Amino acid sequence: MLYELFDFLDTQYDLTGAGVFKYISFRAGMAALISLIITITFGKALINFLRKRQVGESIRDLGLEGQMEKKGTPTMGGLIIISAIIIPTILFARLENIYIALMIMSTVWMGCIGFLDDYIKVFKKNKEGLRGKFKLMGQLGLGIIVGLTLYFHSDVVVREFDPGQTITLGVDISELSYQDVKSTKTTIPFVKNNELDYAKLFSFLGLNENLTSIIYVIIVILVVMAISNGANITDGIDGLAAGSSAIIGLTLAIFAYLSGNVIFSDYLNIMYIPLSGELVIFCAAFVGACIGFLWYNTYPAQVFMGDTGSLSLGAIIAVLALIVRKEILLPVLCGIFVIENLSVILQVSWFKYTKKKYGEGRRIFLMSPLHHHYQKKNLHEAKIVTRFWIVGILLAIITLATLKLR
Repeated sequence: MLYELFDFLDTQYDLTGAGVFKYISFRAGMAALISLIITITFGKALINFLRKRQVGESIRDLGLEGQMEKKGTPTMGGLIIISAIIIPTILFARLENIYIALMIMSTVWMGCIGFLDDYIKVFKKNKEGLRGKFKLMGQLGLGIIVGLTLYFHSDVVVREFDPGQTITLGVDISELSYQDVKSTKTTIPFVKNNELDYAKLFSFLGLNENLTSIIYVIIVILVVMAISNGANITDGIDGLAAGSSAIIGLTLAIFAYLSGNVIFSDYLNIMYIPLSGELVIFCAAFVGACIGFLWYNTYPAQVFMGDTGSLSLGAIIAVLALIVRKEILLPVLCGIFVIENLSVILQVSWFKYTKKKYGEGRRIFLMSPLHHHYQKKNLHEAKIVTRFWIVGILLAIITLATLKLR
């Protein structure tokens, strides 16, 4: 919104300073700043509003230290996060950009699914919340929209420059020979020729374009489901999901900037994705919202994000990774989410197997998800969260190292 306004002022009236809005770095910085201001300033007001409406968390007694003290803590704090992402994005990003439009839609879509779940839990006094099949339907719907958009939209391309051209700082891209290619390529980490084309991967099936699009959409759906559910499970102790998401969001912002910059993408020999650089503004707002939310969500939490926040965070991360063609890196980058998810799957599967075989269910962990296992080992939850953040930073560094380690 402001980009178009200041571009008009700069073009028509040569307004001093208006041209600074052309720079992604400036707009990203402003988006992060406004996002932080929104979460910190209006977060307290929302918490007070939720307290007055008695929108508090109902707690199941799992025998964890300090757990019952959290009963009645306001939930649905994800509304703070979503607002702090959407408002700065609308203000500072170019809204005609297909990737920005897709990210805004994904945030609102999954936020609504999470809000329905929280609403049923809080106001309908149903601890189960929205039934699992309806959550899956929401994730399925988002995956279909994102997959079809990325596959068919004319602006979603990979730009390939003719070999032998020198791409340096200050080069006029319009003078270079290139072609924009509709592609289902993605990135494989730690491999020399680190690109994988889904269409070629399944070429032995003799697929036509329609069938290829279906397979691609299925892959997108699986990624969205896996990461959004992973973020949802991770949101079990104060600050864990928000802090981990901020680390992941910052890493994806770097990938978006590099993929959308012709100089850096050529130097690093990665795919140049036109228009993807604008995602840095969205990522900056996302990181600002997560960090600002920690103001009230770190131990002892004054508010929980609820499914309104956790499902949205996971979906945002998944769609961002798909846009910049880094979804295969998600098991590394989102290692915290993956481990938390796996701990639940392994625990439940092993319990069922041993109960069937021995007549008594046995456990791998003291409790799942994994963060509860460490709580059962009498580690303070603030220490658990800090250590998980450290692991998240290490995983982010490893993920960024894939740019050069092949």
